[in-house]
Amino acid sequence: MSDDLNQNPEQIARDKIDEMLRQADWIVQSKSTIDLSAGKGVALRETNTVSGSADYMLFVDRKPVGVIEAKKEEEGHRLLMVEEQSVRYSKEPIKIGAFTLDNEKPFVYESTGTVTRFTDYRDPKPRGRTVFSFHKPETIADWLKKGKSLRERLLSIPPLDETGLRPAQIVAINNLETSFKNNRPKALIQMATGAGKTFTAATFIYRLLKHADAKRVLFLVDTKNLGEQAEQEFMTFQPTDDNRKFTELYNVQRLSSSYIASDSQVCISTIQRLYAILKGEELDESAELDNPNESSWMQKRMKTNTPVPVEYTEKVPIEQFDFIVIDEAHRSIYNLWKQVLDYFDAFLIGLTATPDKRTFGFFNENVVSQYTYEESVTDGVNVPYDVYTIETEISQNGETVKAGWFVDRRDKLTRKKRWQQEDEDTAYKRNDLDKKVVNPSQIRNIIKEYKKALRTTIYPNRLDENGDYEVPKTLVFAKTDSHADDIIKIIREEFNEGNDFCKKVTYKIDEDPKSVLNRFRNSYYPRIAVTVDMIATGTDVKPLEVLLFMRDVKSINYFEQMKGRGTRTINSDSLQLVSKTAKTKTHFVIVDAVGATKSKKTDSRPLERKPSIPMKDLLGAVTMGIADEDLFLSLANRLIRLEKQITEKEKDKLLEFSGGKNLKQITKELITAFDQDAIDEKAQQEIDKIPKVDRTPALEQEAKQKAQEALILEAGKTFTGELNEYLDNVRKQHEQIIDSINLDTVTKSEWETTTVDKAQQIVTDFSDYLKANKDEIKALSIFYNHPYNRRDITFKMIKEVMEKLRLEKPLLAPDYVWDAYVTLSLSKGKMAPKQPKDELTALVSLIRRVCGIDSELKAFDKTIDENFKNWMFKQNAGQHNRFTPEQVAWLRMIKDHVVSSYHIELDDLDYTPFDAKGGKGKMYQLFGDEMDNLINELNEVLAA
Repeated sequence: MSDDLNQNPEQIARDKIDEMLRQADWIVQSKSTIDLSAGKGVALRETNTVSGSADYMLFVDRKPVGVIEAKKEEEGHRLLMVEEQSVRYSKEPIKIGAFTLDNEKPFVYESTGTVTRFTDYRDPKPRGRTVFSFHKPETIADWLKKGKSLRERLLSIPPLDETGLRPAQIVAINNLETSFKNNRPKALIQMATGAGKTFTAATFIYRLLKHADAKRVLFLVDTKNLGEQAEQEFMTFQPTDDNRKFTELYNVQRLSSSYIASDSQVCISTIQRLYAILKGEELDESAELDNPNESSWMQKRMKTNTPVPVEYTEKVPIEQFDFIVIDEAHRSIYNLWKQVLDYFDAFLIGLTATPDKRTFGFFNENVVSQYTYEESVTDGVNVPYDVYTIETEISQNGETVKAGWFVDRRDKLTRKKRWQQEDEDTAYKRNDLDKKVVNPSQIRNIIKEYKKALRTTIYPNRLDENGDYEVPKTLVFAKTDSHADDIIKIIREEFNEGNDFCKKVTYKIDEDPKSVLNRFRNSYYPRIAVTVDMIATGTDVKPLEVLLFMRDVKSINYFEQMKGRGTRTINSDSLQLVSKTAKTKTHFVIVDAVGATKSKKTDSRPLERKPSIPMKDLLGAVTMGIADEDLFLSLANRLIRLEKQITEKEKDKLLEFSGGKNLKQITKELITAFDQDAIDEKAQQEIDKIPKVDRTPALEQEAKQKAQEALILEAGKTFTGELNEYLDNVRKQHEQIIDSINLDTVTKSEWETTTVDKAQQIVTDFSDYLKANKDEIKALSIFYNHPYNRRDITFKMIKEVMEKLRLEKPLLAPDYVWDAYVTLSLSKGKMAPKQPKDELTALVSLIRRVCGIDSELKAFDKTIDENFKNWMFKQNAGQHNRFTPEQVAWLRMIKDHVVSSYHIELDDLDYTPFDAKGGKGKMYQLFGDEMDNLINELNEVLAA
């Protein structure tokens, strides 16, 4: 530090630049020691050009390739102003006495040693950008070898082959590539969960590698689980212009250590691992299980006063990646983790379903594609949802544990119970449930009602061949790990099932959570999974049909992510592999047992960043002087919650240890320490004391830094060993009371009004669509205009209606419209119509209902069965047993054919199943000249 004080600012900047160059493998030389053969890259100080002296001239393989213009640190704000000077040096010949060396030098830097800007003047419209450090000589040699710059190569990407892509994916890729061509450094793709974000990414990454000759692309995630999913996507991706898989064409490496293979063209990594690589640290794999906002790295941070910033890493230069794709970009790209993205000289592409204001800001508001959940549902990409509400008396109004009652008290973490007699009344509200008080009856009543509603209302048609009800795949969101345990125990009891039926899927279970999740996704058991956060976001479980909310969520982004678990489409065959009685996934159901769909939501970020770290550790870290935003906000969040829990007597006692500050004041100081407005306001007070002529950006920045340090100090000095011990102890006293005495009752169990309204709208829309197309589609024309010709409607005609419906109105799929009729019937207290065996039969049934042929919705296959029975009865009325048993068997085969094909022709008798019984000839042998009349009569009678 003392050496710096004795040097002038220019020399300090030069020393820093020298060190940066050496780290990037440049050999720094002066004129007196010049040896351009000393290495691949040489940075020569004070090199003369025709009009002046360049601070550094860069040589690669003995040829001049670029210049660096150095400025002192306090002139960082002026780097843009010296671009003209540095580009002049880059274009002018080098002057060596009476000789000149004329060579274009396109790679131009301006640097203070702290801030560095770079321009590649080979670009179509050269535009400077801030870089973390200098590029390596090997990189520049490679760039020159390729001839055109990356940004120029991007201009020649050919038009997109749209085969196999959804419209939203086409828009996203085309707009993103336009953004690249316009040299926009950041771009955000907002695409609804389930709409194929990763497939979209694989498509444009393939195009960047093939058509723009990108060197390497990083696919950045924030959990190991997401990384594994992305790897699977690349392994299965096959481009339309090649019959090989992506991984046969390009090397894809999912980082599991600090080693990045030199021949890998796509790297998949968690942001935690990349941060550790840049820090030169080993990463504990557990840090990749949760996204960084939840990972527990506090123990390491306890050893240092401040998180150490990222520094240049020779093994991973700034140009390691040309493009970085950030999955779930709304989550973990801020604060500490932002350094990882700032380090690399790369285009940044964000993928998210739920961006917030910060996300838009980070990506410079360059949203290249916005594809909402509502749009995805309209397009048939995702399925819609209905809301079913369950309310209980205690869920809504709470209860009171009375003085004198003997109750269990349970430690939240150890689950250890102790029995005691209460010496005072304890009233608890709905928000206290499963935190301050656990009421098993409240959980039990919700689960019992859910079981009942499944069978009667939510998915009534799910009986297997044995008459047993098959529970649809259900995901339950619990408040805490302890709450999840209580729910699982009661689910197993109420459904009378074993351990395999309902499982917990969190990172704290003894079983491998990944294995349990895979079974939930791909196997019959478990039918129900209970989670806290692990499956809340970014995890695919396509067969999911019910989300049961037993915890409220205040963050709108988090809630949308949680809802996204149910939106995924799945083909019928795959669905039936895990849910045998399910026909198609037309929608999913949110069962709201806590008012999650109605509670007020906010798009503000949650304060809690370290939920897995004990409060004792948070208190100790602040006391030891660790100044970290996540730490301060997490502790503030814990203290906010504690302030609502402790008694007035405990609050008074706390003042003795805190220097007279109450918890609200302490909390405010913690939040203010990282509140930019508060920092600016405090800094401005100091800046105002400085004469205007003396104010510089460097001084203003220094004032802001000092202001924040003062706010951090003020917030941190409150915490002492005595206060910490008191806060930790007073928190521990709040065990959970197990209220097994107050019994709960269900007060509401029904579809939300909006769901009934939506069902009515679907029925109306379907009816309107049929009417609008009744003259265009032959089958509809017959139903509406010539109902006496229904006997002529063929399988092909019905298929035509179905295909047109799927193409134009995917939301009016027959199964979904049928479910809407079921919802309306149940809302009126009527029996739910039993669904036909397939969608085409359901479609015929629906058309008959809309056209007025049937007064109530009923399955057309059942109608045919009834019509056949009535016809047979009439045939036998005049003469006993008109048909022989063999003839009856043939007539039943005809009836079964009409059930599946809606019509029978004489030529159909030559095909299955008639051909095996003798075909057309056999029928003529049995019925003689009556054969033609019987077929015509059955076509007419059965379709009546």
